[in-house]
Amino acid sequence: MINLLDFDPAALAAFFAERGEKPFRARQTLRWIHHRLAARVDAMTDLAGATRNALARDAEIRTPAVVRDTVASDGTRKWLLDVGSANAIETVYIPEDDRGTLCISSQAGCALDCAFCSTGKQGFNRNLSVGEIIGQLWHANRTLLADGVSTPWVEHGRHPITNVVMMGMGEPLANFDNVVAAMRLMLDDNAYGLSRRRVTLSTSGLVPAIDRLRDECPVALAVSLHAPNDALRDTLVPINRKYPLSELLAACLRYIERAPREFVTFEYVMLDGVNDAPKQARQLAA
Repeated sequence: MINLLDFDPAALAAFFAERGEKPFRARQTLRWIHHRLAARVDAMTDLAGATRNALARDAEIRTPAVVRDTVASDGTRKWLLDVGSANAIETVYIPEDDRGTLCISSQAGCALDCAFCSTGKQGFNRNLSVGEIIGQLWHANRTLLADGVSTPWVEHGRHPITNVVMMGMGEPLANFDNVVAAMRLMLDDNAYGLSRRRVTLSTSGLVPAIDRLRDECPVALAVSLHAPNDALRDTLVPINRKYPLSELLAACLRYIERAPREFVTFEYVMLDGVNDAPKQARQLAA
């Protein structure tokens, strides 16, 4: 069965065109899946009966199965999701007074092997599909609504999730096409309708992919820096050996040619005795 979550807006329009359907049918279906969070094709009651029946024969809405659902005392909620072949990913909901943030995974495992990251120690298994990526957002919104989450924006008819950070398992830019397709759904007004400022992608520094992202889908960018010089960053973030700081920072400057300056931020994990000396602070400030 075709998983309708695997289609971004353009791909869904093409899918319906191949079936001889008008473009507005694709938009209707997109709204049912991602805005109304329908779990079944037969729930899409404003589709023509023949269209709905034919679609139900060939397609479904399929998300990864929940292995574990854990809620912390502060309301933070973590889902462990089964993506098959003994692979599991994590999705985390972080509630705040003025927003609901979802941290999404893009890969099962990761090949970059950053020194401080537990996912890298697992090795790389595979890229997640579009459906497995956007399915995390679909699942979180649907589950939180079903559980009666109450926020001012939910009371005004919006989804619980107002912000997405691509900071879960994996390097998002190493799964570029599927991640961008999922982000296009996040941004589409017929789907989740998030602004570019509310979608943040974190990267270890794949320079060519940063340039592609600037051209194709310039959302907010968070760069995993973690060191003020190449010698240390080569150790902490091994991709630096291929794309050193000079190239990475140049890519960031190119990025803000297409996006507001505040769209680029830098992440720096403080590692005791490793990257937190006064000398390194001065290098970072320089």
